[in-house]
Amino acid sequence: MSDLIVAILLGIVEGVTEFLPVSSTGHLILATELMGYDAARWAVFNIAIQPGAILAIVVLYWRTFLAVGRGLLTWEPGAVAFVRNLLLAFFPAVALGLAFDDQIEALLENAAVVAWALIAGGIAILAVERLAKTENVLGVAGVSTAQSIKIGLVQCLAMVPGVSRSGATIMGAMALGVDRRTAADFSFFLALPTLSGATVLQLFKHRDEIGTDDLQLIGVGFVVSFVVALAVVKAFMAIVTRHGFAPFAWYRIIAGVVALAWLSLR
Repeated sequence: MSDLIVAILLGIVEGVTEFLPVSSTGHLILATELMGYDAARWAVFNIAIQPGAILAIVVLYWRTFLAVGRGLLTWEPGAVAFVRNLLLAFFPAVALGLAFDDQIEALLENAAVVAWALIAGGIAILAVERLAKTENVLGVAGVSTAQSIKIGLVQCLAMVPGVSRSGATIMGAMALGVDRRTAADFSFFLALPTLSGATVLQLFKHRDEIGTDDLQLIGVGFVVSFVVALAVVKAFMAIVTRHGFAPFAWYRIIAGVVALAWLSLR
């Protein structure tokens, strides 16, 4: 299988899984293992194509971002609260990401960790769906300062591949009383600074290892993940509105069990 085909397939995996509570990084690691490629070689690629999925959120929610931008010019309270909440949730990931960067990167090569995390995360989602008591908080700007900080701390669990950044933030927000729709929106918007920061850090750290061919492959993965994520986010919100997060929880559990069985038998 050529590197171009691998880049396209990994771009599809990223676009499908980035905003679903199933762990995009975990699926990229497992996909790389399944295709027989060295996970360490594709680790930077997997992170570098994340901005493609991020761009999909910018396109889909452009009216929200435009309204927030205009609101900031006049220091409108809702716009200020929107940005404040995302920054408060973003800072814990910055601090821990910089402090434990090497340890986190080592985990990106461990497919077994991904499988166990998928199972544990699926069980956690089922528990939160059943036990959490939520109320309408009127959008991201309506989330409290304390809730924002706690959501940011929960997001840090996603530094373990297989946990899922979107799953951790959405379930963390719901456990804190935030309604399902606002929790999903908060997760989408928080992805922008979090994933952008992670991408910049990894590209800078490995800048001497990235050649022209690697940049071309990253470009392909970026475009593919963007196109796929555009469709997936809309479908995701439709599924969540009708069925909640349980379908994703059961998928995680089944995928984790299958991955463990495959890893033990190969």
